[in-house]
Amino acid sequence: MQSRDPLSLIVHAAQLYHEQGLTQPEIAETLGVSQSRVSRWLKDAVERGIVRTVVFPPQGVFPEIEGRVRDRYGLRHVVVADARGDEQAILPALGSAASIYLESTLASGARVGISSYSAFVKAAVESMMPLRKRRLDKIVQVMGGVGRPDVQILATQTADRFARLTGADPVFLPAPGVVSQAATREALFKDDLVHVVAREWNALTDVLVGIGSLTPSPLIESSGNAVPEADIARLRSLGAVGDVAMRFFAADGSRIISELDERVIGISADQLRAVPRRIGIAGGARKLEAVRAAVSGGWIDVLITDAETGEALAR
Repeated sequence: MQSRDPLSLIVHAAQLYHEQGLTQPEIAETLGVSQSRVSRWLKDAVERGIVRTVVFPPQGVFPEIEGRVRDRYGLRHVVVADARGDEQAILPALGSAASIYLESTLASGARVGISSYSAFVKAAVESMMPLRKRRLDKIVQVMGGVGRPDVQILATQTADRFARLTGADPVFLPAPGVVSQAATREALFKDDLVHVVAREWNALTDVLVGIGSLTPSPLIESSGNAVPEADIARLRSLGAVGDVAMRFFAADGSRIISELDERVIGISADQLRAVPRRIGIAGGARKLEAVRAAVSGGWIDVLITDAETGEALAR
């Protein structure tokens, strides 16, 4: 039941507290009442609707869109960057938004998997500031990517920078992302250098990935690790619309199993989905269908994207 104290005093106490910034002891002294009575008046002011808390988001922040996407797809977090346009136009904003999210949420001792071949992941790491008060345990590559000799460095430089910024030990995967035969993959996984890295995938606390579409990005093509066109055609015929770390899925998010799975050097679909926090960075019209499928199928549980993609997902 609400108190029978005079409304004028309740309003006065609320004004002193919320508008003038007085503490409860100061209000009690000013009004000549006990501190407990002041506390009760402030509570009454909220219950009676005299005081109403309203949050005014600044320009460039999209809490309504983020909330709708988060609730619709059952995600842990959604960050919508203030950016619109094609992938090149939104790349800096998504990189900046992702870097701030990582700086704020990565925990000490975390073991973070990273899929290096993503322009958005690369932009996020390049935008990060060094972590001063926390030190991660390991940064682990979850997908191979040696590719052509002239682009070998691309597979490791993002993971290496991420490790240096977070104080973590880097764990590199010295293997191509896709090989031509299943037997080659089996042989590589028996190699000690690859086997040691693969064991790390079961202990990851977080994974940072891009979301791929069936049309490879310029970064993937330049790396020499683009999926062969014959495999893309086969994946399309099976209903695939996108992938995370070369594990492909249909429009509803369900897993697509193909012969390609036996030729990918990287984290398995089951290992990926078992990681406690899975952060995906992607946006742009070309990737909308793949992003929707990734969040629908639970491939990621944190999404960092652009405003237009966020609006489309919310609809």
